[in-house]
Amino acid sequence: MDTNKLFPMKKYLIKLLLPACALCISLSGVAQQSKDPKPPALHSGGYKLVWAEEFNNDGAPDPANWTYELGFERNEEYQWYQKENARCEDGKLILEAKREKKANPDFKEASSDWRKRRREADYTSASIKTQGLHSWLYGRFVMRGKIDIRDGIWPAWWTLGTKGSWPATGEIDMMEYYRKKLLANIAFMDANRKDAWFSIEKNIDSLGGQAWADRFHIWRMDWDENSIALYVDNQLLNKVSLDRLVNQDGTNINPFKQPHYMLLDLAIGGKQGGDPSQTTFPARFEVDYIRVYQK
Repeated sequence: MDTNKLFPMKKYLIKLLLPACALCISLSGVAQQSKDPKPPALHSGGYKLVWAEEFNNDGAPDPANWTYELGFERNEEYQWYQKENARCEDGKLILEAKREKKANPDFKEASSDWRKRRREADYTSASIKTQGLHSWLYGRFVMRGKIDIRDGIWPAWWTLGTKGSWPATGEIDMMEYYRKKLLANIAFMDANRKDAWFSIEKNIDSLGGQAWADRFHIWRMDWDENSIALYVDNQLLNKVSLDRLVNQDGTNINPFKQPHYMLLDLAIGGKQGGDPSQTTFPARFEVDYIRVYQK
């Protein structure tokens, strides 16, 4: 079963779990940022390239690497995911969101499930994942991409653990953007079997706003048996020790000591994505490459 079907809301309960001041002090990794502003070179410390997706063949994404999410997925987002909105072109992956009607074949007017209650979608987009094909335990993950930061656009590059039901799977948001915020997030299960988050938000205007978004940038994760560190353009955004990420449901399972698979998606609106009604479409999330290094 696709575990993504099991949860309607990705995040944000951390704001109820932790005071804002504590979040800023204990989760931001500011101390590490000032002492070590740049991560090591990709091949240093015994790391070698073990997997790469360069998107060099025009057409659909390589089926040896990617499967698709289809239909309505999570967060009450507006888009209908479909294969047609993902393609490789000129050496890049393009996930394209369009403003177009899509009838919902699962429509049931009286349903309590938001996925079935909608008669149609007003937008289409794409989400691809390596689930069932490729997963990794630890490594350096690198993505060069360009994101759309206009209202209502919600791109993400993230991982989920291969075992368990969310949030016990663990989740790492290596790149996420919505509502003028670039995010770097790590989630696990709290004592109430809900999601708890180590979450950092960076205002996009502090990076350069639209001029920044018009260029490609490099996101990366360094994940080992000790910690997870998330960067953009060599700037450390968030670093968390693995010993703080043990699920608090009594199992004593650390979801970040198991393999994770990778997802790329371009969501529209929903609980966090904002209002896309004044945004012109199509919108794009473009990816030049993704590379994974391990020891």
